[in-house]
Amino acid sequence: MRSNRSNIRAKIAMATVSEKLIAVNVIAFVLFFFLKTLAFLFSFEVDFILEWLVFPKEPGEFLFKPWSIITYAFLHSGLWHLLSNMLILYFSGVYFLTYFSPKKLLNFYFLGGIFGALVYMASYNLFPAFQGMGKSYLIGASAAVMSILVGIATHIPHMRVRLILLGSIKLWWIAAFLVVLDVIQIPISNPGGHLAHLGGAGFGYLYARQLGKGNNIASGFEKLLDWIASLFSSNSGSGRKSNLKTVHKRKSTGSTSGRNSAGIRNKKEEQARIDAILDKIGKSGYDSLTKQEKDYLFNAGKDN
Repeated sequence: MRSNRSNIRAKIAMATVSEKLIAVNVIAFVLFFFLKTLAFLFSFEVDFILEWLVFPKEPGEFLFKPWSIITYAFLHSGLWHLLSNMLILYFSGVYFLTYFSPKKLLNFYFLGGIFGALVYMASYNLFPAFQGMGKSYLIGASAAVMSILVGIATHIPHMRVRLILLGSIKLWWIAAFLVVLDVIQIPISNPGGHLAHLGGAGFGYLYARQLGKGNNIASGFEKLLDWIASLFSSNSGSGRKSNLKTVHKRKSTGSTSGRNSAGIRNKKEEQARIDAILDKIGKSGYDSLTKQEKDYLFNAGKDN
């Protein structure tokens, strides 16, 4: 059992930050729709829960639920909505993490989502086309995902990507196609959503351009994320109990018992090393590991 727990922890620790974001989005989707299924079967309402998590167009309503500027970017209205966003996040995340750190990806995701939400709110309150409309809410990770895609496409615009049927095309062509698609769909359907996507894309472009010039315009937000992470790592570090028990040496009574005790010692030593590596990840992140530590963690995950 302990070995299985260590194996799971190792696999989670080895996942990229984009894969972890995908996992959070999928878990949130499954949990919410499972709750909707229960609500249907037992005839009770759950829409009021969603209303506290999605982002509103009204500034006054937003003041009562400021967390919604983050939570809306982890919720989706349907399976295709989720799949399309997660495919783009995974695809762009692979290239992004080749050139930028995991912290930068989080900056693009969260700030792209925030900027997209603000563009959505401003649009509904400034453009005459939206005057007199009823309640409207923003939901989905599209703005955050577009921020990452446009950001990496801005950084390596001529990187060629091979797609099924289309062959090898430049990365910026893909980003540009999705941006144009959002623009032409504004008068057709979901105008607020497409404007939010453009807001996220605009932030991704601006942020990537500034990083190319050596300016990290999101350094303050990055420090905030570091502070939040330090709170969790310090709490888990201080409250974490060792999985190892005190073992007293005893004289071997035979070859079989000697081999058994040697096997137990090896297992304990392996467990201790895995725990030490996982502690290091918790304090300094996966990138702080040496190549030998990464290889050891990977091989331990395969063996278990």
